[in-house]
Amino acid sequence: MSNHPEDTATYVEKTTPEEHLRKPPSEIQGWGADLDPAVRPAVPMHRYPQRFVDMQTDDIPAQPLRDDMKVFHSNERPGLTPVFGTAQPPSGISGLLRKASFHYSENDLRHWLMLMFADRVNVVEGIIEDLAQGQVPNLFQEMGGPAEMKYNRHGFMRKTAIGGAALGVLLYMNSRRSRRN
Repeated sequence: MSNHPEDTATYVEKTTPEEHLRKPPSEIQGWGADLDPAVRPAVPMHRYPQRFVDMQTDDIPAQPLRDDMKVFHSNERPGLTPVFGTAQPPSGISGLLRKASFHYSENDLRHWLMLMFADRVNVVEGIIEDLAQGQVPNLFQEMGGPAEMKYNRHGFMRKTAIGGAALGVLLYMNSRRSRRN
């Protein structure tokens, strides 16, 4: 078997950099990708969806802001964006944490860590709110337990074993302390 292009469809020509420079550009794979679009080989294949080409962002009417609504925005931006979320207004300790996080720039790690911590605090606040209303939350279901069992059984078993061991240690330590008293 020889290494000629006609013998195999997967033949790759071996050239030195000098030989490569002597080739006409049109024979180089990928040549012309950065040309003027009028003479670029693939331009007829480039099709941009109309919705992106003709989109006018300056004409978006601003969402009305009510007096009772608190919306946080970056301190790097002079005003609010035309559209913002209002479904979950900030409240409680998590709301205070969110407010404090927006005193820092978006490129400051404290900003994002405080927002993530506020999310975790908001989960605990939600559980406390459910219990205050007399509802016992189904934490297993709400934290994705059935999906974890179905799609990550090994990880679920490991987490269950670690949680059970930690609970056993806590119960053992509590029983030892109560026997001493």
